[in-house]
Amino acid sequence: GSSVTKNHLPLLAFLLSSVPSSVSHSHLTLSLSRCPCAAVHLMFGNGTNYQDLLHEMTGQKTVPSVFINKKHIGGCDNTMKAHKDGILQKLLGEGSEVYEYDLIVIGGGSGGLACSKEAAALGKKVMVLDYVVPTPKGTTWGLGGTCVNVGCIPKKLMHQTALLGTAIEDARKFGWEFSDQVTHNWETMRTAVNNYIGSLNWGYRVSLRDKNVNYVNAYAEFVEPHKIKATNKRGKEMFYTAAKFVLATGERPRYLGVPGDKEYCITSDDLFSLPYCPGKTLVVGASYVALECGGFLAGLGLDVTVMVRSILLRGFDQDMANRAGDYMETHGVKFLRKFVPTKVGLEAGTPGRLKVTAKSTESDEIFEGEYNTVLIAVGRDACTGKIGLDKAGVKVNAKNGKIPVNDEEQTSVPHIYAIGDILEGKWELTPVAIQAGKLLARRLYAGASLKCDYVNVPTTVFTPMEYGSCGYPEEKAVEIYGQENLEVYHSLFWPLEFTVPGRDNNRCYAKIICNKLDNVRHGFGAAMKCGITKDQLDNTIGIHPTCAEIFTTMEVTKSSGGDITQSGC
Repeated sequence: GSSVTKNHLPLLAFLLSSVPSSVSHSHLTLSLSRCPCAAVHLMFGNGTNYQDLLHEMTGQKTVPSVFINKKHIGGCDNTMKAHKDGILQKLLGEGSEVYEYDLIVIGGGSGGLACSKEAAALGKKVMVLDYVVPTPKGTTWGLGGTCVNVGCIPKKLMHQTALLGTAIEDARKFGWEFSDQVTHNWETMRTAVNNYIGSLNWGYRVSLRDKNVNYVNAYAEFVEPHKIKATNKRGKEMFYTAAKFVLATGERPRYLGVPGDKEYCITSDDLFSLPYCPGKTLVVGASYVALECGGFLAGLGLDVTVMVRSILLRGFDQDMANRAGDYMETHGVKFLRKFVPTKVGLEAGTPGRLKVTAKSTESDEIFEGEYNTVLIAVGRDACTGKIGLDKAGVKVNAKNGKIPVNDEEQTSVPHIYAIGDILEGKWELTPVAIQAGKLLARRLYAGASLKCDYVNVPTTVFTPMEYGSCGYPEEKAVEIYGQENLEVYHSLFWPLEFTVPGRDNNRCYAKIICNKLDNVRHGFGAAMKCGITKDQLDNTIGIHPTCAEIFTTMEVTKSSGGDITQSGC
């Protein structure tokens, strides 16, 4: 037979100790390649081919054919899958402990709920832990995470409230007659919005119960790689174990780190349940949260100033971001650019007013102003610092608290996964977290292979002039493909609904970024996944009259410098 080197001994010993006891090991001839996943040929001394015998026993004739403790695992792919599912470790004596749950999800937001329900539907025993640490103002909320309670849902409803105010102004031009002065009542809106949110909170709890997911309202932190401590609001501690974990803890607003910020300022976590009208408001920040909140507050008739340190909507297409900001400025929102707050104090009086001191980022200039409300929206921090990830061995980016994962949302610890806003370099969007959570559960427990697409993601910023996008910002496209390989088709347009009221003529704007090399267009989400091209858009008959049809009629490119003003129908 062939010689066996020391490099082969571990594999040889593993295989020989693992085949069924009914097979004799005597008079074996072995031929091993030097590949770590080497094919192993075993032959009895009488010339009987071992592969034939294995085929009779297992139905598998290909190699390798792996046995562990007399149990047939299969070939290389099956062995790798057994390792991923934790079966291999148990057969080898690792992780032989019986865990209470197949899966524990830490975080009851959109992604965590989607993942937990999908896993439970696939027959797994699942627990979800969710706990909201109160804000410095004492604000807390129910099950459902940021989106439902203090994000997308209340934001969109209050944005709609502002749009209705504009619609009332337009209504007279369409023939509606009413003499009473129209005013807005903050308390009525807040109560209606929060009543709806409360119904969603209850619906999520019912849904988890119906899916047989155990929901625990407690703060979770790892004490061991497979064990967590859960502390409820009364301080009672419970301990749970699981074979796998999914981290879906989301983010919370970042504070300024200056005197008075937590004492006197609010964040978006407080705004939507604020018991009084904010009045004259300073919004600190240029994030989408800052511009969206500043936009709808101004739409309610409030005096709003947005303090910007550098650029608007970092990470988004800057051409589009500046157009959104310009529109806000021409519709009553004031911008204080290149300033950062240094102190927030309470001025005497009833009611007291907040005095904000800020300094210029470009000079020694100092700004002072008084406001009823200061809303901080300078970014968000991942909720990963106090959940014991060090005890579980999970690697975290020390600078931002984000968790690096592979393309299957797996962290540095094989049995711990992460989804949603806490991921390093991924979109912080509710639909992304939901999709990632569902697909992860299917890969873990249904043998699926589909992974979440983090590139072709459609999203909208609900500024007064809404900004929707899909694909790369123009700056990123230039970085990836090179300016010389891009063509940008663009156009101004005037929505039909704006024409009769006579407002915002040719203020709306659309563009498509095209790669000249492969003609792929960054357009709509589903179409982009199918590889839509500019020619296909040009050959599409648009739905008339709609805003979306502008994408089927674009002819002017940025490089041409041509007029993009829309005239006619």
